[in-house]
Amino acid sequence: MFIPAIVGQGTSEQQDKWLGRAERAEIVGTYAQTEMGHGTFLRGLETTATYDPASQEFVLHSPTITATKWWPGGLGKTCNYAVVMAQLYTQGQNYGPHPFVVQLRDEYTHRSLLGVMLGEIGPRLGLKANDNGFLRFDHYRIPRMNMLMKHSQVLEDGTYVRPLHSKLSYGTMVQIRVGIVNDAWQNLGRAVTIATRYSAVRHQSEMAPGEPEPQILDYQTQQYKLFPHIASVFALLFSAKSIAKIYFRVTASLEKGNVELLPELHSLSSGLKAMSAEDATLGIEICRLACGGHGYLASSGLPRLYANTTCCITYEGENTVLWLQVARYLIKSYRAAGKGASVHPSVSYLTAEPALSSAPFLSNTALVNAFMCSASALVVEAEARLQNLCDMGQEYHYAWNNCSVLLVKCAQAHIRYFICKTFVESVESLDASEGVRSVLQSLCRLYLIYYINLKQGEFLRYGALTSKNLAFLEKEMCELLAVLRPRAVSLVDAFDMPDALLNSTLGSWDGNVYQRLFDEALKSPLNKTDVPDAYYKYLRPLMKSNL
Repeated sequence: MFIPAIVGQGTSEQQDKWLGRAERAEIVGTYAQTEMGHGTFLRGLETTATYDPASQEFVLHSPTITATKWWPGGLGKTCNYAVVMAQLYTQGQNYGPHPFVVQLRDEYTHRSLLGVMLGEIGPRLGLKANDNGFLRFDHYRIPRMNMLMKHSQVLEDGTYVRPLHSKLSYGTMVQIRVGIVNDAWQNLGRAVTIATRYSAVRHQSEMAPGEPEPQILDYQTQQYKLFPHIASVFALLFSAKSIAKIYFRVTASLEKGNVELLPELHSLSSGLKAMSAEDATLGIEICRLACGGHGYLASSGLPRLYANTTCCITYEGENTVLWLQVARYLIKSYRAAGKGASVHPSVSYLTAEPALSSAPFLSNTALVNAFMCSASALVVEAEARLQNLCDMGQEYHYAWNNCSVLLVKCAQAHIRYFICKTFVESVESLDASEGVRSVLQSLCRLYLIYYINLKQGEFLRYGALTSKNLAFLEKEMCELLAVLRPRAVSLVDAFDMPDALLNSTLGSWDGNVYQRLFDEALKSPLNKTDVPDAYYKYLRPLMKSNL
C-alpha cells in the first residue's frame, strides 16, 4: 500500500520525490495505519501529527501504548519508510486521520532514527516470512511537505485546506481490496488444484464389494467438496475483473472531481473483499479436509494456504465491519428509491418487483432472479425492522446495532447476487470455443445451485423458490457433479499453477504423491540421527525410573 498511497494521495511534486525511488527499491516502504488499540475504526486512531508553524514541521507522537502502530507488513526489520496515518492537529483543531510519508531508518546504516521505536510483533498463524512490525513515535519531527497533500493541505501558517470531497482518499483502500479479491481466487485455485490432483491419485475403499478401490474423485461426496470451489475460482475471477473495470471508470471520474459513483464502488469493493476472503478461506479448509490425514501435513501446502488466506478476513477492513458498511449503503439506497430518487446500477433491483419463474426447469436467469428476490426481501425486512425500532423510541444507532445480524445477511445476499449475476453474464458474453463455453456453463450452473442449496431457508422464507424447486435443483446439482467429473483434472491443470508455486507433495503435476511424501519426511531434522538426544536426557531416565 506504500506506492498506491503515494500515487493516490500525493501531489505530482511528492510523487516525483518518492515514487521513483520506491519503484527502484532505493527506499522500501510500508503502510502504517492499524494500531494496537484501533484497526478498522479510523477515527479512533491515536497517533498524532501536530503542526508547528515556527519550524514548518509536523510532530508525530504516540501518546499511549494502544497508539502503537501494529501489524504493518515489512515494518519490523525491512522497511525504512512508511506512509503513516495520524490524527492531524493544526491551529488547535483536530482534522482527523491524514497520511504522512515518514522516514524511519537511516538509509545507510538502517538504524532506526532518534524518536522512532521499531520492532517485530512475533510469530503469527501464517505469513511467517513477513516481518509484521510495531512503531512508536516520541515527538518525532518531519517536514510539512511530508503530509500527502493531493486532496487536503496544511499551509505554511497552519491553515487547513479541506478536500473537495471527504471520501476522495478512499481510492487507495478500494484498489487494495480489489487486489484482495484477486489474491483470494488465486489461493483458492491453488488449493483445489492440490486437492483435485490428489483425489485422482488416491484410491480408497470399495465402492462395490470385490471391486478395486476407486479414485476418491469418483465418490460423489468428494466431488461435492471440490467442484463447487473450482466453480468459485471462476466466479471470483469474473467478479474481480468486473470490479476492476468499475474502479478504473470511477478513478477517471474522480480525477475530474466527480464523486457520484464512489459510494457504489466502495460498497461493491468492500463486499467483494469480504465475500472472496470468506469463500476462499472456507474453500481451502474444505480442500484440506478432502485430502484426509495427508492434508494435515505442512508439506501438502494446504495449511500454509489456509493460514495465508484467512488473514484476508481481518486485514484491510474487518469483514463484519465491511458487511455493515455494505448494509448501510443498501438501506440508504432503498430509502432513496422509495422517495423516487435514482440509485446506482448495482442496487437498481431494489426499485423493481422481481419476476419469478413458475416453470419446472429454472434457467440461469430465473436462478439469478431468485437470488435477487431473496436479497431484495432481506433489505425490505431489515429496513422495516430498523424503522420499527426507531418508531418505538430507540435512537438510530442503537436500533442499527439491534438489527445488525439481519443487516449482515442483507449485505451478504446482495454481494452473492452480484457475483452470480456477473458470473452468468460473463459466461454468456465470453468469446470462447463451444467446448470451453460448455464447461464454464456447467460450472456456472453448479455455482448458482450450490449457493441456493446452502441458503435454502432464505429462498423459502421469501418465496423466491418452492420446496419442489429446491428438490429439483438438488437432483440437478448431483447430475452436474457427474458431468464435471471427467473434466476435473483438466480444469485445475488449466489454472497453470507450476509445481514450484504450489509447493505441495500432494499436488504436483506428475501425481507422484507417495514418493514425494516419503522424501519430504526424510528431510525432517529429527531424522538426522537414529537416536535423538532427548532419549538420553528425558526418555531413558523415564523408562528406567521404575515408576
